[in-house]
Amino acid sequence: MKVALTIAGSDCSGGAGIQADLKTMSLNGVFAESAITALTAQNTRGVTGIMDVSPDFLEKQIDAVFTDIRPDSVKIGMVSDKNLIRAIAGKLRQYKAEKIVLDPVMVATSGAKLLKDDAIDALKEELFPLASLITPNIPEAELISDMKIKSEEDMKEASKLIYDKYKVNVLLKGGHAINDANDYLYAFGKGVWIKGERINNPNTHGTGCTLSSAIASNLAKGYELEEAIRKAKKYLEGCLKDGLDLGKGSGPMNHAFDIKDIYKK
Repeated sequence: MKVALTIAGSDCSGGAGIQADLKTMSLNGVFAESAITALTAQNTRGVTGIMDVSPDFLEKQIDAVFTDIRPDSVKIGMVSDKNLIRAIAGKLRQYKAEKIVLDPVMVATSGAKLLKDDAIDALKEELFPLASLITPNIPEAELISDMKIKSEEDMKEASKLIYDKYKVNVLLKGGHAINDANDYLYAFGKGVWIKGERINNPNTHGTGCTLSSAIASNLAKGYELEEAIRKAKKYLEGCLKDGLDLGKGSGPMNHAFDIKDIYKK
């Protein structure tokens, strides 16, 4: 069995973060490991508290993983502190980690910046060069590319700009009233649209975590980048189509929609 590691924060309500990553990786056929960057108090209505781990303790978690059950791929989620970012980068370089998918969580759904400027700079300088793929949404891509994205042509331009500047493959996720569920992949010097099905489900908590974790799982299994992304999008569509409706806000998806009935009873 292939192995994938998620480096991210905990979501106590189970819909996003480490919890979503572990579910996604397990349901996509890999053994899931984690290194936790922060504890959060959150639910479908928002985040009420964040407690970061220390850089030293995060390094110890990554050491424990790589020196025993070495991962075949790594997914990195939200990391809010520049010192934690540098700790992750140092350990990934030390262990020569491969197939790294970075979900650069920088901007909240409300449009508010989640990271301080020095943390954003550290992310660009330390983790972008290590990543096989980054998966920004449109507000995050605007922040990275320093341009407004209002159309499909803008998505293509911003993706190429990020690729050229940071030498990293980019999956720019659609939505945000531009092109429904279609994403744009600019990788290895060329671009391609990754079409998706628009699903009418308001419960989208954890979609970004889920997509990036599914991509990392598929890379661990040996799929090439574009196929890994296409398979991950199909999995995400299945999660959304299941129609799970929990919580009083934007609820979680059913990551386990594909488990056979015999295991549910």
